[in-house]
Amino acid sequence: MTAKTKGGVGPFGLLVLASADQEEATAVFFRIFKAQDKHVVLMCHDPTRSSKREMIYKPTFAGFVDVDIEKTNKISLRSLIDHSVVESFGEGGKTCITSRVYPSIAIGEQAHMFVFNNGAEDVKVSELTAWEMKAPEMNDDIIF
Repeated sequence: MTAKTKGGVGPFGLLVLASADQEEATAVFFRIFKAQDKHVVLMCHDPTRSSKREMIYKPTFAGFVDVDIEKTNKISLRSLIDHSVVESFGEGGKTCITSRVYPSIAIGEQAHMFVFNNGAEDVKVSELTAWEMKAPEMNDDIIF
């Protein structure tokens, strides 16, 4: 399953470490399925478009998120992103996925983040906050 696979509720989520034209991106997304007696939520990392470089292993990872979506009507997502790692925590850390990525275009100022919904149903993003981390201050006097 990829983030581009159309569905009912989802896939929806974020494209991170994305180029401006979205040709290079790592998708962090949810998809909701109807089970026999309830809905189940799947969280995925889809790095298949994470790099234009060839010969790089780019597996998709997924895990079910323990949330009663019918009761809460919300799903929380926290993603930590640096230049080569995307780590996501679904529903307060109940599900965690970490992916190693190797962007070739979406680097530094050329890295973007987009919100997407490829499902048939509308999805509301009630809150989205992003921070950019500063470079660490290094002390040249430390000797190991």
